[in-house]
Amino acid sequence: MRILIAVVFMAILGGQTVMAENFQFDSIDGGTMSMSDWRGQPVLVVNTASQCGFTYQYEALQQLHETYRDKGLVVLAVPSDDFNQELSDAAAVKNFCTVNFGLDVPMTTITKVRGDEAHPFFRWLKQTEGYRPRWNFYKVLLDGEGAVVDTFASTTGPMSRKITKQIETLLN
Repeated sequence: MRILIAVVFMAILGGQTVMAENFQFDSIDGGTMSMSDWRGQPVLVVNTASQCGFTYQYEALQQLHETYRDKGLVVLAVPSDDFNQELSDAAAVKNFCTVNFGLDVPMTTITKVRGDEAHPFFRWLKQTEGYRPRWNFYKVLLDGEGAVVDTFASTTGPMSRKITKQIETLLN
């Protein structure tokens, strides 16, 4: 099945190089967000969940956003229930994040991040990087051209030096 998906994926692309900027997400606020709108800006994509042991990282995601947004960093939260730890609907997720963490980063609707039904961005990561989130709050850092710079496990906090050093390098 994976081979079939890979063949179809490549046929659709017609041999083109695909970068993250080619993907769109449904916004939790309605409409869509195109990663091409962030061309030239580094993007940290984080699959999130509201009822996870790592949910406290929302606070650090907001801090990262406030620290680097004026320099060009985009922090994209991608709520997912793939690990059965997300609230039942997008409105509840939005309310939870706003009330408890003051989160105002771009956020998608509840999105699949693993398996055959994963969002095309996450299927692309699996295909090109061999990367798939193994739990909530896995992070992917993209450069301004949409190429993967690094990936981070849940245990790496958003404000860790490991992440901020790479962000600062991309912003300079």
